[in-house]
Amino acid sequence: EIYPQKQVFHRLKKKLKLGCVLMAAGNATRFGENKLLAEFMGRPLIEYALRAIPKDAFKRVAVVSQYGPVLDLAGKYGFISVENQDPAAGVSHTIRLGLDALQEMDAAMFMVADQPCLRPETVQAQIDFFRTKPNCIVAMGYGKRRGNPVIFPSYFFPQLRALSGDRGGSHVMSANPDALLLYQVEEDLQLRDVDRKQELEQLKSELSRPF
Repeated sequence: EIYPQKQVFHRLKKKLKLGCVLMAAGNATRFGENKLLAEFMGRPLIEYALRAIPKDAFKRVAVVSQYGPVLDLAGKYGFISVENQDPAAGVSHTIRLGLDALQEMDAAMFMVADQPCLRPETVQAQIDFFRTKPNCIVAMGYGKRRGNPVIFPSYFFPQLRALSGDRGGSHVMSANPDALLLYQVEEDLQLRDVDRKQELEQLKSELSRPF
């Protein structure tokens, strides 16, 4: 199912406890260097991810990374810094570390660290929508394209913990298609992630125009 961004939602009376995991532990082999510290429009790429997190929406925010500078920056934003000492174990290990830091949460939002155009107000709107559908997995989307962030109710935490290697949340979503909803954004740029240097340069050229 697909829902428009502009639709107005009312918060549930029950205040769900939400946690957030920012996954920033990858090796960025396609980028050729630590892309999270690469400069983008005057800031390191990772800082855009940190600034996209609406702090007041979460009971706890955990930033999982193998990189000291990223963990230091997360601390300056008031987030929990979780060191991933075994990034070769894949994204599944990052997910488990993040969940370990989010005890007693009703749901967890998983964010990636390389979407520099993602806005905090869009993330907040996705959260507001999730609160009206708290038993569903809610992913951000553009048309039929599914992207990040993704919010998982705690019911799915055991399935997330059971993942191995580089299997991530996509496998849980694929295994539970009836539980998945897409929350629409109005610009595909907000979903755009950066894997290669040329993609970063392409984004810079696009953002020289109004966004």
